[in-house]
Amino acid sequence: MTVQTHKFEADTGKILNIVINSLYSDRDIFLRELLSNASDAIHKRKFLGQTKPQILNDGADEICVHIDKKKKTIEIADTGIGLSSDDLTETLGTIARSGTSSFLDSVSENADNKDATKTLIGKFGVGFYSAFMVAEKVVVTTRKVGEEEANIWESDGQTGYTITASNNAYATGTSIKLFLRKDAKEYADPAKIKMLIKKYSDHILVPIFVSEKDADKEQANSAQALWTKSPSEISTEEYLEFYKSSLGAFDEPFITLHNKTEGSIDFTNLLFVPKTAPFDLFEPERKTKVGLYINRVFISQNVDGVIPTWLRFVKGILDTTGLDLNVSREMVQNSPVIKKIGKSVTKKVLSELKKKLKKDETEYDAFWEQFGKVLKEGLYEDFENREKIAELTRVYSLKQDRFINLDNYIEEMGEKQDQIYYLAADTLKQAKSSPHLEGFQAKGVDVLLMTDPIDAFWMSQMVSFKEKAFLSISREKYDLSDLNDEVEVEKSNSEETNTVAALIKNCISDLVEDVKPTTALVGSPVRLVAGEGGLDFNLERILKAQNPEFEGGKKVLEVNCNHDLVKKIPTLSAELQKSVSRILFEQARVLDGEMPSDPQQFSKDLIVLGNAL
Repeated sequence: MTVQTHKFEADTGKILNIVINSLYSDRDIFLRELLSNASDAIHKRKFLGQTKPQILNDGADEICVHIDKKKKTIEIADTGIGLSSDDLTETLGTIARSGTSSFLDSVSENADNKDATKTLIGKFGVGFYSAFMVAEKVVVTTRKVGEEEANIWESDGQTGYTITASNNAYATGTSIKLFLRKDAKEYADPAKIKMLIKKYSDHILVPIFVSEKDADKEQANSAQALWTKSPSEISTEEYLEFYKSSLGAFDEPFITLHNKTEGSIDFTNLLFVPKTAPFDLFEPERKTKVGLYINRVFISQNVDGVIPTWLRFVKGILDTTGLDLNVSREMVQNSPVIKKIGKSVTKKVLSELKKKLKKDETEYDAFWEQFGKVLKEGLYEDFENREKIAELTRVYSLKQDRFINLDNYIEEMGEKQDQIYYLAADTLKQAKSSPHLEGFQAKGVDVLLMTDPIDAFWMSQMVSFKEKAFLSISREKYDLSDLNDEVEVEKSNSEETNTVAALIKNCISDLVEDVKPTTALVGSPVRLVAGEGGLDFNLERILKAQNPEFEGGKKVLEVNCNHDLVKKIPTLSAELQKSVSRILFEQARVLDGEMPSDPQQFSKDLIVLGNAL
């Protein structure tokens, strides 16, 4: 049997076209890629110059972007290490062959080179080819440091490339000239180029200048990254300037968090917790405000997993060298690195918030008023950090008439109390006037008043805090009789109460699941509670707002048989019994923040009652 061996054949132009158009969804990033390559070339020269001083640049290192509006060209020139003819063939002539990656491999064995190589950006070797997204032809003119001869590489990205040796005098470094396609002429606009440099490459440490014909060159980037400095070297004013100018903030930060983390993952964070909530805090997209950088090169403003959505009010940057990226650097892979960075950052933010709470409750409460609703989303969504978030959560105490912590509530619980009682309502005013509180007030038992829509969800999701179960006093069964022996609630004759309850139930059986006597009321005649497995009014309203077709279940009407009005019901006529019973039912609804179930009937019943007086 004869075995024939053949090499795969390929249309390189088509492959290059697929690479370009598949890897990059935004044409703007071509400039980022080319500037990153230029920065790498300069840093390579500096690095090698540590052992060979003769190859160092005598003048100031810089990157220049020359724009010719008339000819529709962009030229990016650097003072870097340059490329030889072999380098051009190896790097630009081979797709996905990265000069930076090869350079890193050559120095990786030396531990002393670790910090120096962190300044290098490129890795995958396809960034250069993004130029063909906007250019119909690319000409690279380069002279490698230490060589007399320059080389010119030219290609249309389709048919191949040429390399031409030149004896003309060229400065050491590389120039990449792009002849723009007809559909990319907007990139011959200096204003647009400056904007892109500011967006993607502002913090590259090499100055980037923009020039056009007959005009002086102008530096377009800041060429500094505040977060690379030690916190001890940065003043409060510098942090504030960065917060306002780079992050577009108008207030002062509540917290400034600047850390450098080294170990299995190297990254630096410069994060700010604002004092004032932004206008888009509750947008459905819930976008985060933390920008992701790699070696000071901007990658993305909204990377899933870098910071949780319930911390989306946090602004700032994360800069890392160890992040796994796809070859276009446009999207971060779903890697363990991202998760580890996210966990570390989340832990740091929560720790700083806890310090603020302990230091000044008044100042923290001002923060909580702005961002408490967002932070509580984490109680519902983030199981891992739920307990830590709960420790930071401020809840309104009926007894103390102010915001407290859950820990404070537990500390004040009586010996016989083993549950955290709460009442969900639309407003604090509504909650304070609720008849559900009367029994607790009579017993001196504290109740948490919860007025955010998410409260009912996170409490049901969390179930308990430090082994103390949450209990909704408008939904679940409870017994207050043993909580405070010193306070006695007046009890009624059981036979009489059962009779009155049965009478009222007979009058409004179509409106309620059941009618029961209760000792939980003191001054009010009735209250509505959830039926078996049912929801309280507040939660039902939230669900109805989300789904108009949602129908809540019938409630249980609890009656205070010691109330004068309730006592009179058996003495009334049959018509008045029904009217008063319905009025009491509707009253309970109104006190829970609901409209009467039947406004017309409610009006008629009031007239009947008025006529009887």
